[in-house]
Amino acid sequence: MTADFLHENSWQADAIGFIAAVHGPVVEVNCRMLPPLRRALITQVDGETFMFEVHQHLDQHHIRAITLHETGGLYRGMPVYDSGASLHVPVTGDCLGRLLNVFGEPLDGGEPLAAEEFRNIHTGPPPLAATLENRGIIETGIKVIDLLCPFVAGGKTGLFGGAGVGKTVLVMEFMHAIAAIHHGVSVFAGVGERLREGHELWTEMRKADVMRNTLMVFGQMDESPGVRFRVGLSALSYAEFLRDTMKKEVLFVMDNVFRFVQAGSEISSLLGRMPATVGYQPTLHTEVAELQDRILSTDNGSITSVQAVYVPADDMSDPAVNVILKHLDTTVILSRQQASKGIYPAIDPLISTSKLMDRYSLGNTHYAVAEGVREAMAKYAELEDIITMLGIEELSKQDRMTVLRARKLQRYFTQPFWATAAYTGMAGKSVPLAATLTDCEAFLLGKFDDIPEERCYFQGSMQEALQ
Repeated sequence: MTADFLHENSWQADAIGFIAAVHGPVVEVNCRMLPPLRRALITQVDGETFMFEVHQHLDQHHIRAITLHETGGLYRGMPVYDSGASLHVPVTGDCLGRLLNVFGEPLDGGEPLAAEEFRNIHTGPPPLAATLENRGIIETGIKVIDLLCPFVAGGKTGLFGGAGVGKTVLVMEFMHAIAAIHHGVSVFAGVGERLREGHELWTEMRKADVMRNTLMVFGQMDESPGVRFRVGLSALSYAEFLRDTMKKEVLFVMDNVFRFVQAGSEISSLLGRMPATVGYQPTLHTEVAELQDRILSTDNGSITSVQAVYVPADDMSDPAVNVILKHLDTTVILSRQQASKGIYPAIDPLISTSKLMDRYSLGNTHYAVAEGVREAMAKYAELEDIITMLGIEELSKQDRMTVLRARKLQRYFTQPFWATAAYTGMAGKSVPLAATLTDCEAFLLGKFDDIPEERCYFQGSMQEALQ
């Protein structure tokens, strides 16, 4: 849908109605005939095209639509035209390496995409019979994740945490891992990103040489809630194209899902709906499910999803957080307490988990090592208050040994990232799962008891650390 839409589609040039009122991003239109819900409507001001999406039928001749552009310049009585379709985006095999907006238009200063086809952003999921079950774990090279909360290939992973605990850094590291280890492609949906954040991320992705295997779609914080509500679906349409047509293994990254929920809440309030639990929209479950249920693997390829989820006030009982949790296979909880100790990635190893954490899925060795590590770290967490008050010397010999090994494991799980190499001066380390299992088993058996804790801090594998 370009600015020349009206001229190129003269058969649609008859207005279906006119603007009756404008309330912020909400536009009321008086129509001769009601357009269907989710239909994209357009109007023009001084050669510039404005697009709206139909969200509500008020009566037989009035609708409410949410604008997908700014409303400056709109006025009552302006003619409104039916685009003839829902919002759709141009797709092409050359879309990788590009930075786009919710309409599929370039934000990177490059040429517009030469569309091979257009995809409706409101398509449904593939038929149930065409979907594939999850196919084991996918290695990320991040020690604590691969051992204790492994990602499910073709599944969905949520990174939960408050502000400033490292969600975006982890997201960038995953995208690097998919490109470097699995030679796959990534689609990044930036929902409500600040302009500074978006520019930094785009720059870092190019510096890390990850951008050529990545497509980024941004709906920025200063844009209409309609844009922030739909940018995830636009990005997902590109992921589906890469899966279905290009037959790629796709990592779909969304940063972050909570802003998608917030945009839906804004729209719900603007449309005058009665709020539900804690002020969220009554359609919260449906809106989240509509997005999550399209993230599937088929015979053509797979979509593995990693989603950053902001946790308001670090409260995991927040209704929006709970709704998102129900759709995930792996939950990675980022802890402010871990971050305050200088443990990065600040993942809480005791409450982060995966549905593959069983002996059948992981195998005996992986399962036994993971359980041994959790047991040691749980014991350490249990004794921390006693150690603070009385000192470690007051513990029994067995408890003291368990605590010392758990502290070394805690430091072993820190790791230099490729995504932060420019700031830390340390080259990123990717550790194969087999090396992580060998190292952790050795920690549990006491083979590293003579090594000081500092030698375990921000290292790759122990073989590299001891060289």
